[in-house]
Amino acid sequence: MTMADPRLSMNQATIKHAGLAEALRITAGGGLQAIGLWREPVHDVGLATAAKMLADSGLRFSSLCRGGFVTAPEGAERRAAIDENRRAIEETATLAAAGAPGSAAVLVLVAGGVPEGSRDLVAARDRVADALAELAPVAASAGVTLAIEPLHPMYAADRAVVSTLGQALDLAAPFVPAVVGVVVDTFHVWWDPDVLPQIARAGREGRLASYQVCDWKAPLAADVLLARHYPGDGVIDFGPMTRAVLATGYRGDVEVEIFNAEVWATSRDEVVTRTAAGFAEAVSPHLAAAAVG
Repeated sequence: MTMADPRLSMNQATIKHAGLAEALRITAGGGLQAIGLWREPVHDVGLATAAKMLADSGLRFSSLCRGGFVTAPEGAERRAAIDENRRAIEETATLAAAGAPGSAAVLVLVAGGVPEGSRDLVAARDRVADALAELAPVAASAGVTLAIEPLHPMYAADRAVVSTLGQALDLAAPFVPAVVGVVVDTFHVWWDPDVLPQIARAGREGRLASYQVCDWKAPLAADVLLARHYPGDGVIDFGPMTRAVLATGYRGDVEVEIFNAEVWATSRDEVVTRTAAGFAEAVSPHLAAAAVG
């Protein structure tokens, strides 16, 4: 077995159709030391069972995807979303406690899009701030970091009204950094001319909770949700962002999170191998250079 970069974490979305047991087995078997989980496979086996499986795997836990989707106006839909986030916080704490030493109690938050029938983007973003105010005490009690993930602007209508790292940091600003942080995902922020200063800002504020990498390749898939590629297969220069992330003092795992129908149709063992190889070529040299520097 070839050992992968010790900081590489396999986000479970990259092997989407693998159940939890298989995901843990092939991640560890592929020489990786960490995994980022998704809630649905955890629910399939139950939280207690999932925690035991994770503990038995010997893998670190790098994050749980996902919470958020809190842009609906006050009412039954919003209350249900807030309650679901409370459950996600509990799940994150349980899984982080079960993971190997170095696990991170990070819950990734995707804000949610503009509510149906509305065109008020600003109000939707304001409701994200309101949700954070409601959820932050819950997260603090559980020892969990709510990590706001800005998504590329093409997803603003239906998935995330938070489109830049600067917006995410502004939303996080009222809260203790250990409770509300941000995610840097190369796919979503590589285009932003302000991304490097905002990564530095995240470092100054102590809010960088997770770093995720995958590549952008044109033309995009017909379903733009499935447009991500292995690191090194597209146009993203991982060097500046990776060095900027490490310059903040971030020492956590680096997740590869890929949504791509062709990747999902590939043998999952091969996906793990190709992920590790792409990471080693496109990302690891910058991790090493930053560590030396």
